[in-house]
Amino acid sequence: MAVRRRQRRGPGGGRALLAALLLCVWWRAAGERVRYAIPEELGRGSLVGPLARDLGLSADQLPARKLQVASAGKKQLKYFTVNEENGNLYVNERLDREEMCGESATCSVSFEVLVHNPLNIFHVEVSIEDVNDNSPVFSEAALELEIGEWTLPGARFPLEMARDADVGMNALLTYQLTSSPSFSLALKESSEGSKQPELVLDRALDRETQSSFELALTAVDGGDPARSGAVQIRINVTDLNDNPPVFSKGVYEARVAENLPAGSLVLRVQATDADAGTNGRVSYSFSNVHGTISSLFTVDSESGEVRTAGPLDFEEKSKYIFGLEAKDGGGLVAHCKVQIDITDENDNAPRSRCCRCRAQCLRTLRSARWWLC
Repeated sequence: MAVRRRQRRGPGGGRALLAALLLCVWWRAAGERVRYAIPEELGRGSLVGPLARDLGLSADQLPARKLQVASAGKKQLKYFTVNEENGNLYVNERLDREEMCGESATCSVSFEVLVHNPLNIFHVEVSIEDVNDNSPVFSEAALELEIGEWTLPGARFPLEMARDADVGMNALLTYQLTSSPSFSLALKESSEGSKQPELVLDRALDRETQSSFELALTAVDGGDPARSGAVQIRINVTDLNDNPPVFSKGVYEARVAENLPAGSLVLRVQATDADAGTNGRVSYSFSNVHGTISSLFTVDSESGEVRTAGPLDFEEKSKYIFGLEAKDGGGLVAHCKVQIDITDENDNAPRSRCCRCRAQCLRTLRSARWWLC
C-alpha cells in the first residue's frame, strides 16, 4: 500500500518540489540591490529614479503588481515614496547628509520595496552625496595669545583648527593670515591628513614699542564655490612666560563599555609647565569639538579627568576621537588627541522579521518531502 500511494501521488509531490525550488531561486534573485545616488538637500518631490522600470515592470503591470515601499515603520523610510501610477521613486522629505550620517565618509539609506501578485521583495539603496552647504567655523570668535618679548624669531604657536561639517573635498581646509611684518602662517600636516595652522614669529618683539597685535585667520574649504570662516587673533606681548605646557603623551587612548553611567571616569590627561606661579598653572579644555562630543564627555579643567556626561551606544558609534588643550596662565597652549573605543554590551534583543513568502517556502518544502517519502 505504501508503494502504491507513493506512485499515485508522486506527481503532486513533484510539482510541490518544483514550486519550492523555483521559489528559492527567485529568493536569491530578489536579493540583488537597485542603487541610486542623489545630492543632499533635494526638495520634496524630487525624482530619485525610475524604480519600476529598473525592476523590469512595465506601466500596464503597475496597477496589478502594486509596487510599494516595505517596512514603513523604519525611520529612514520617511525620506522616500513610490508613485503608484508611474512607479518612480521620489524624495518625500528634505535630505540633510550631515544630519543623517554626521561625518561619515559614506552615507546611504537602504530599504525594501514589495511587488505583489506574485509577491517579490527587492532591496533599494540610495547614496546621499555631499554638497558644499557648510562653511568652516571656529569654536571661538577670537583667539587670545600671550607671547613674551624675549621669544626668538622662528617660534611657532599652534592655532585652533576650523571645523567643516561637510566631507571629502568640501571639508578640505586651507588657511590664510592677514599680512603682518612680525608674523606669518605655517601649516603642519597631521597623520590624518588635516592641516594644523601655526603662527610663526618672524622678528623679535619689543613690548615697549608695540604691546599687542590683532590679526585674522581665515579658513577656506575645497568646495566650488569655496566657503570660508574667520577668527580674530589677539596677541598680547608679555614680559615673562617662556615655557608652554607639555602633555605626557601625544595621544591618550581608552576602552570603555557602552552604557556607562554619567560621571564615570574614562581617562586622565596630564600636562606640565616648567614656569612658576600663574605662568606654570595649567588648565584643560576641549579643543575644537562639536556638540556631540561635549554632550557625551566632560573634561575637568584642573585635574584633566575625562568623564562620561551622556549615554554611550556601541551600535550608534564605536569610536570617538577629539582634541584637548592645556593652557598655562600666560596663554601658551599645547594640544593632544584622545581616542575612546566603545566596547559592545549584550543590550539588544535579536531582531527577526516574519516574511510570508519564506513561510510559504518552508511549508512547500515540508509538503514536498512528505510526498516523496
